[in-house]
Amino acid sequence: MGKCHPCPSLKSLSSRIGGMLCNCGSSNKYKKLDSKLERKMIEMKRSASGQSNFKSIDSIILRFPQFKDGLRSLRGVFEQYDEDSNGTFDHEELNKCLEKLQLRLTKEVEDLFRSCDIDGSEGIQFNEFIVLLCLIYLLMKPSTSPDNTLKMDSPQLEATFDTIVEAFLFLDKNGDGKLNKEDMIKALNEASPWERSPARVTGTRFKEMDWDKNGKVSFREFLFAFINWVGIESDEEIPDSGS
Repeated sequence: MGKCHPCPSLKSLSSRIGGMLCNCGSSNKYKKLDSKLERKMIEMKRSASGQSNFKSIDSIILRFPQFKDGLRSLRGVFEQYDEDSNGTFDHEELNKCLEKLQLRLTKEVEDLFRSCDIDGSEGIQFNEFIVLLCLIYLLMKPSTSPDNTLKMDSPQLEATFDTIVEAFLFLDKNGDGKLNKEDMIKALNEASPWERSPARVTGTRFKEMDWDKNGKVSFREFLFAFINWVGIESDEEIPDSGS
């Protein structure tokens, strides 16, 4: 099985953001959103009936280039509606962008704005925008009845978001809508049971996602970590999936 090596830049990011979450007393800020996401993931896990395009953590890593290409398609949209070119969306700019993507701004999206503004700058940066958009797409999308699926103005982006959700569901081994360290150990070791991943590797990977250090990883936390693993903001090499 391929080794999952720690990502220094993500480790630094997770420490910085984790500090923000702790210092701002933000656990309650995210609790309502994370509970909604947890219920959504449980529903989607059940409706998937154990079917997945992923067979191992390596199969997820090998898709990183496709994830990166799919998410990069948002860069042009972001820059188009960042009218003052300051690298962040304010509420007005976000409204215009969501209308373009055929998403209507509701109070729930206002709450998502605050939840995704992790540095409290009253603006949404590009990586935060990706997370925000994915969460809107997920929460507005029916868990079942595929004929009634929410449509965005980008089939490629829909497919990318759907695949990221599928990756989370694959890692959620017990189907409780969140990840724990046991889930990660199973995912990292099941491809080749005879070549088990060192505990320090699984521990490091888990810490990179568990920003609030509560021993559980919500889909929101996973999404921020996943986007940084893919390297959407850089041209860093994809983590080695070879042995």
